[in-house]
Amino acid sequence: MSTTVDRPRSEIPEQYTWKLDDVYASSEAWRTAKDEVAAGLPHLRQHAGTLAASAATLADALELLYGLEKELSRLFVYASMLADQDTRDAAHEGMRQQMVQLAASLAAEAAYIEPEILRFPDGTVARFLEAEARLAPYRFLLQDIARRAAHTLSPAEEKLLADAAPVAGASATVYTILSNADFPYPAVRLHDGREVTLTPAAFAAHRASRHRDDRALAMQQYFGSLGRFARTFGSTMSANLQRAIFYARARKYGSTLEAALDGPNIPVSVYTRLVDGVNRHLPSFHRYLALRRRMLGVDELHYYDLYAPLVESVDLAYSPEASQRHIVDAMAPLGREYTDVLRRAFAERWIDFFPSAGKRSGAYSQGGAYDVHPYMLLNYNGKYDDMSTLAHELGHTMHSYFSNRTQPYATAGYHTFVAEVASTFNESLLNDHMLGTIADPAQRLALLGSYLEGIKGTVFRQTQFAEFELAMHRLAEAGEPVTGEALAALYYEITCRYYGHAQGVAVVDDYIRHEWSYIPHFYRSFYVFQYATSFTASQALAQKVKAGDADATRRMIEFLSSGGSDYPIALLARAGVDMTTGEPLELTIAAMNRVMDEMERLL
Repeated sequence: MSTTVDRPRSEIPEQYTWKLDDVYASSEAWRTAKDEVAAGLPHLRQHAGTLAASAATLADALELLYGLEKELSRLFVYASMLADQDTRDAAHEGMRQQMVQLAASLAAEAAYIEPEILRFPDGTVARFLEAEARLAPYRFLLQDIARRAAHTLSPAEEKLLADAAPVAGASATVYTILSNADFPYPAVRLHDGREVTLTPAAFAAHRASRHRDDRALAMQQYFGSLGRFARTFGSTMSANLQRAIFYARARKYGSTLEAALDGPNIPVSVYTRLVDGVNRHLPSFHRYLALRRRMLGVDELHYYDLYAPLVESVDLAYSPEASQRHIVDAMAPLGREYTDVLRRAFAERWIDFFPSAGKRSGAYSQGGAYDVHPYMLLNYNGKYDDMSTLAHELGHTMHSYFSNRTQPYATAGYHTFVAEVASTFNESLLNDHMLGTIADPAQRLALLGSYLEGIKGTVFRQTQFAEFELAMHRLAEAGEPVTGEALAALYYEITCRYYGHAQGVAVVDDYIRHEWSYIPHFYRSFYVFQYATSFTASQALAQKVKAGDADATRRMIEFLSSGGSDYPIALLARAGVDMTTGEPLELTIAAMNRVMDEMERLL
C-alpha cells in the first residue's frame, strides 16, 4: 500500500494502526483515571516523618508511591501516543503537558522519601527488609538510595528540584513542536518532475534515493532549512545544557557527564573508552567508506551518498506481512514463547505502521503501560531498512514484555545502557536469517552492506554524536557561548574527522554543519553513546546464540526478564559480556572487517 507521508490518518487501514483502547477505553476514561491519581497524591504526605517508625510504615509509603507512579506511567503512555499520532493536535498535546505537570507534582509530594530513608539509623533498612515481606520488591532500590547518598539533598531541596521539572523540560518540548509540527519543511522538485515536501519521514526516504541528484538536493535543502533556524535551535540547546548543568551542580556532581552516568552506575571510563576506541578504529570505518564509493561507482563520495542503496540492481521491498514472517523466523533461536509474543504484537495491533500527516517522525517502542503491553510507532516505507527497524523496535518491545511480566513494577523499568541490546540483537539475527535465505550475489551484497550500515549508524555515527555531545557540554560548563553558529562549527569539525574529509575519504559538504539540530536525542543528556555500547554488547551475545549455545540463549531470556533489578554493567556481565573492557568493540570491528572481506570477494 502507499506510504505517502501527507496521507490523512483516516485513510490507513485499521490493522496497521495501534489499538489504544487496550490502555483506556476513551479519553473520558483517561480523564477519570487522571483525576484519581491527582486525588491520591496528597496521601503521600501522611507518611512524611514516619518512615523509620516500622517496616510496615515504610512498605505502606513505598507501595503508595509506586502504585501512583504505575498509574501515572499508563496515563502518560496514552496521552503521548495520542499526541504522536498527529503532533498538530493541540488537545492531545495538552493532555501530554498535563502529565508532565502531574509527574512533577508526584515527584514533589514524594521528595521527602529518599532524604528520610538516608537519615535512618545504621542497620534499619536491613532490619526492615528482614521483617517485612512487602519490602522485597524494593530491596535493590533501597540499596541504590544508600549508594547515591552524597547526591541526595534535603527534603525541601528535593521538592524544589521536582517543582522545577516542567520549566526545566521546556527546551525539549519547544524543540519537538518546532521540528515536528511548526517547521516550514522545504519543497523540492525531483528528477522526474514531482514536487515533494521534505517532512522528516520524506527526508529519510529521499536521502536514500537511487538518484544521486535527488538525494543531494534533499539533504542540501533540508539541512539548509534547518540552518535558517540556527539561532532558535542554538537557543533551545543552550537552555537544555543549562538545565543539565543546574541539576548536576545542585546534586554536587563534578560534571554533567558524571551526573548522567551515576543513575545507572556507569563508570565514566566506559564513555571515554568508547570514544577513544572508535577513534582508534576510524581506519576500518574509512575502509567501509571506500568500499561504498566503489560500489556506488562514484569518483568522489559525498555525505549525501551515505544512505544510497549499495547495490543498484537490488530493490529489497517488504510488506508488513512479509516482514512479520521473516522476523518471526529469524527469532526462532530465542524459543517458541518469544516468537508467539511477536505474533501477538502483529495480531493485536501493538504497532502503528505507516507515516501520515502530522505523525511524529522516527520510530520507538513504548513499554510504560505496565499492566497492558508495549506499543510501537513506526514510519514504515517498505524497504529492508524498515523491516530492520521493525525488528529493532520489537527487540525493545520484547525486553519490556519480559521485564514487565517477570519483575514487580518497581524494578521492571530498565536503564538506557541496556535498552539497545535487545533491539540490535534482533537486527543481527534478522540479517543472518536473510543471508541464509538468499544466494544471489547482488542481494547478498545488499544484505552484507546493510549489516555494515548498522555498524556505521550505530557504532560510528552514535559515537560521533557522543563525542559532539560531550564537547558541547564541556563548552557550556566552561561558560563559553553556546550558539547555533558555535555548535555548527563544532559539529562540522568532528564530522569531518570521522568521515576523513581532509584525507579525501568522503566529502562533508558545508551544510552538514546543521545536521546536529536534526538529532532530538541531544535533549536527553548523554543518551546516544548507549546505542554504540549496546550494539557492541549485542554482537558479543548474538554470536553465541547464533552458534546454538543453549546456555547463552537461556541467559539472554533471563537478561530480558531482569528489568532494572540490578545495575546495567552487572546485568550484562551475567548475560556474558564485560562492558568495562574494550573487548565488545574489538569483536564488533573484527566482525565488520570480516564482512568487508566477504563483500570484496563477491565484488
